[in-house]
Amino acid sequence: MTDAQGGPALGPTLSEWISARDETERHLAQAAGSPVDAEWVQRLSDLLATERSWQDQYTDLLALGSAGGQFPSSNR
Repeated sequence: MTDAQGGPALGPTLSEWISARDETERHLAQAAGSPVDAEWVQRLSDLLATERSWQDQYTDLLALGSAGGQFPSSNR
């Protein structure tokens, strides 16, 4: 997707990243009071991989506008 100026649209990617985070949070909430089994752990792994993928895509898009085309390193 592109924005009105012809560049990449950040909104849809951010929206999908937030959606993935929400889905991960819902999955974590399901564990309260129940045993954690292999299926639950696998689902969490899949959700975290999806969330990480959307985060990477978002930071890559932001990097397009940064000096040198790279997202800056964290100061933390």
